[in-house]
Amino acid sequence: MSLTEPFAAGPRAPVLSAEVRDALAEHRPVVALESTIIAHGLPRPRNLRVAEELEGIVRAAGAVPATVAVLDGSARVGLDKAQLERVAEDPAMRKLGHRDLAPAVATGASGATTVSATAFLAARAGLRVFATGGLGGVHRDWTETQDESADLRLLARTGITVVCAGVKSILDVPATLQRLETLGVGVLGYGTDLFPGFYLSSSGEPVDWTVRSPEEVAEVMGAQDALGGPAAALIVANPVPRDEQLDPVLHDRVLAEALDACRERGIAGQAVTPYLLDHLMRGTEGASLEANLAAVRGNVALASRIATAWAAR
Repeated sequence: MSLTEPFAAGPRAPVLSAEVRDALAEHRPVVALESTIIAHGLPRPRNLRVAEELEGIVRAAGAVPATVAVLDGSARVGLDKAQLERVAEDPAMRKLGHRDLAPAVATGASGATTVSATAFLAARAGLRVFATGGLGGVHRDWTETQDESADLRLLARTGITVVCAGVKSILDVPATLQRLETLGVGVLGYGTDLFPGFYLSSSGEPVDWTVRSPEEVAEVMGAQDALGGPAAALIVANPVPRDEQLDPVLHDRVLAEALDACRERGIAGQAVTPYLLDHLMRGTEGASLEANLAAVRGNVALASRIATAWAAR
């Protein structure tokens, strides 16, 4: 079964909010938003303010926000005010990737959804556009660890357009781009011929295709559908504005220190990413977090315009 087929009816079928359901029925623009950044990516109470701000950006563009999460075993696409507050304030909220969805639903658990889980649920609900900060990817020292984000394989079989600021700069960016090519995931640079570097406007790696308007992105999405074939995501790589990026010299210095500390302390596996991100935030005195948020805001705004262009087709 394709990941883009509609949900089957049933007691455990994901629940669409009335607003999202009506928008889809009326072919109005909808933008999926992940909830991990709310529950696990920001300190309280700022996380709730940011969640409300991001939904506000979508609404201001004339689209409908669909924040995704799992609450008490129910996968939800679109949250009301109380549900959004719960995701932001409940310290027991788990972090759910795509592989965790079935156990969470079966056991009645609650959790915030990562890129892979959000993309899966949004696509199955019939949403076509998803905004996030940065994707996961191939980790450094992959030849030794074989560590690769679940985002990549999931996106290789999920027909959704993902607006992001590239992949997290702590990863092996060239290897990640090669992996995306192998998996058949399309990559468009939005207004750039260089792949963004998450905290940085550029990773220095080229992209093969550049688009310059939401309408161009919608045309590519339409061509995907017309050509048929295996469902795969389309990544729209949107750089953080240069005046809001993290200072590249500071970024490189602090990241090098963090990588050295990982090796010295024997940190490996799933512990690497949170350690590096925390080290970056502390080593840049919070500047990395601000660059992250600047990227997310820009991605949400662009995703809203793309969803509008798509709905107008």
